Amino acid sequence: MPTIAVPVLPCVDPESLRDFYSALGFECIDYQVRPYLYLAFRRDGADVHFGRFARDADDTGTCLLLVDDVAAEHTAFKAAIKGLLGRVPASGEPRLTRFRPGATRFTLVDPSGNQLLVIQKDEPEFDYGGGKELSGLAKALDNARILSGFKNDDAAAYRALTSALRRPKEGDTDADRALALAFLLEIAPAAGRAADVAALAGEWRALPVTAEQREVAVATAADPAALRAMLAGAAEDRAGDGENRTAGGDT
Repeated sequence: MPTIAVPVLPCVDPESLRDFYSALGFECIDYQVRPYLYLAFRRDGADVHFGRFARDADDTGTCLLLVDDVAAEHTAFKAAIKGLLGRVPASGEPRLTRFRPGATRFTLVDPSGNQLLVIQKDEPEFDYGGGKELSGLAKALDNARILSGFKNDDAAAYRALTSALRRPKEGDTDADRALALAFLLEIAPAAGRAADVAALAGEWRALPVTAEQREVAVATAADPAALRAMLAGAAEDRAGDGENRTAGGDT
């Protein structure tokens, strides 16, 4: 009989965890707070348990979930979280990281701050980026993707890539800038920089690139449709501001 290992993670609020995991399709197979805390959840043969209250905000754990179809799992979790919360948070707790086309893993963060790293079972040798052949803005973008996708630090990714854009190097192209701006627009809300979206969209529109190059940049986003909507919304806001200024000048 095979040995079974079950992670036992810390908990901040038992009720919120029960609601969260139940909404994501986990069966609650044990729930008690007294005489001691213990929660147990099961989904598709995977068990996740919680055995004590968290000591502080940094007291969190990590659990790996190996799945047959990681893209389908992300779609299911995204729909479940939206159904529970009315949105899919990209920051704070809980949250769900973005899932790019061809990706083999993503991270689900629960209300107690624990991370469930969901990985394709047959994931090939993992490429963390950092290609030595890259330079300039292309290298900065590669590093930003590592910070965002693998270290879950969108704020650091945003700072690093913004700095690289402000300090152009020989060999940087407008196509590179389109890719970098698309990535900044995508992570701005999660990085706490939603207020920058209008300015970033303005820089995007001002780039002397072809429609094909813009589409290539948008297609690199985890959710191209959401990025297009963000750009369209920023354009509408800008047009509205212009009309307001004109109206104000006429009075």
